[in-house]
Amino acid sequence: MPLLKSWRRKRRLERVAIDPALWQRVIGAYEFLSDLDEGERARLHDLAVLFLGEKELHGAGGLTITDEIAVAIAAQACLPILELGLDYYEGFVGIVVYPGQFQVSRSELDEDGVLHEWGDELSGEAMPGGPVVLSWQDIGLAGAGYNVVIHEFAHKIDMLHGDADGYPAPHAGMDAERWYRVLEEGYERLCRQLDAGEETAFDEYAAEHPAEYFAVMSEAFFTDPILLRDELPELYAELALFYRQDPAARLERVERAKAGL
Repeated sequence: MPLLKSWRRKRRLERVAIDPALWQRVIGAYEFLSDLDEGERARLHDLAVLFLGEKELHGAGGLTITDEIAVAIAAQACLPILELGLDYYEGFVGIVVYPGQFQVSRSELDEDGVLHEWGDELSGEAMPGGPVVLSWQDIGLAGAGYNVVIHEFAHKIDMLHGDADGYPAPHAGMDAERWYRVLEEGYERLCRQLDAGEETAFDEYAAEHPAEYFAVMSEAFFTDPILLRDELPELYAELALFYRQDPAARLERVERAKAGL
């Protein structure tokens, strides 16, 4: 099976390419993609081609999936796995895209046996063993520290070997004890800051659960890397080892080039 998968992917890359003009529009629309060097962009393109061949995008709520929407999602989803590979997105196929935020029904049985039901308005959701659901409107709001695509696909990376718990398995060669400690201490520190009424540099939603902490900090790592490196250098260093990328150095290289240095 691995050989067959490899053959199919190689064959797709030989036969399929994203329209160059469309690819340039998508890359140019997101600063964190524009910062990639030529080699990184080429690898991202190939990953996006494979991603679109193996995943199924479906519009919901009246939205039609256009090439622009498909490529924009694929490019952003593949950035976290640029140096990891598409197998990190094993275990699911579907991606559902709504025009805006969507409602999901929630229910919980309390300790007294009373069933509570309510609805949540969401911009994205990743389901264990199931699809990723996204709001196209919120994808368009991507900016420094906020990216719903990276957030939800970070959950999928977290879910690779089970439910999302905020502690995806580190790679061979990483210090596993340090990896888990830095994530846990970072989450607990954020919770303490919020309980004390202190302002934080990052989205407070990260305090909802360790899984949300990992996803929010992954957003920051790719879209606001210098802030993350300055505020939480130990966490930044661990994420750089995990994702095998250094977005802060990438951004600084681009800024030096713009300044003619």
